[in-house]
Order: sequence, then structure tokens, then C-alpha cells
Amino acid sequence: QVQLLESGGGLVQAGGSLRLSCAASGRTFSVYDMGWFRQPPGKEREFVAAISKSGGSTYYADSVKGRFTISRDNAKNTVYLQMNSLKPEDTAVYYCALSRSAYITTRATQYGYWGQGTQVTVSS
Repeated sequence: QVQLLESGGGLVQAGGSLRLSCAASGRTFSVYDMGWFRQPPGKEREFVAAISKSGGSTYYADSVKGRFTISRDNAKNTVYLQMNSLKPEDTAVYYCALSRSAYITTRATQYGYWGQGTQVTVSS
């Protein structure tokens, strides 16, 4: 069984920054691609960013490209999401997820384990 625990969410003004962390336990973290998703109020969950097993490949949603950075530390079993230049439309519950796919993917159905989520609120 895999446990994923997100932290680092909170309230920030537009233009500010937050760094989310997701600590994994229960499996060999380094053999799985990881992803971040978010669910804005009243909307469906959407892809934010993904990172390959080694960290050598990353992929971003167009809406966050150039502002968010996904990274991982396999020695610490942790994946991060650095969020800069935050906008009110970034307000959402953010989830990290562990991929079951052999290839880096943006599809939520390809992620087998999810954290409980952390709230990010960006005020205007």
C-alpha cells in the first residue's frame, strides 16, 4: 500500500509563491512517475504537472507553464511543486499522485494512488 501526504498549502496573495511537498511511503518511490493535479471549486480535477522516475523529464499544463516547477528527491521519497506568480484562478485543492503508467502521462486514470489534497487559496 502507498501513502501520499501533501503539505505546504495555504492562503497567499496574487503574485506570491508557495511550495507544495508530497511525501510517499510504502513503495519504492524512485520507480514511479509522479504527478500533481488540482480541483478548483465547482470544477473537475485537472492535470498540473508530471515528472519522470529519475526527474529527467517533466510536463506541465499550459496554464502553469513558466510559473510552476515540479521536482523530486528520491532519497527523501518526496515530490515538490514550486508555484510562483500565483493567480486567483490557481485556487484549488492540490493532489499528488503516483503513476501506474510506463510512460509519463497527464491522464488522471493512469494514476493509481492519491494523496488527501492540500488547499491553495490565492486572493486578488
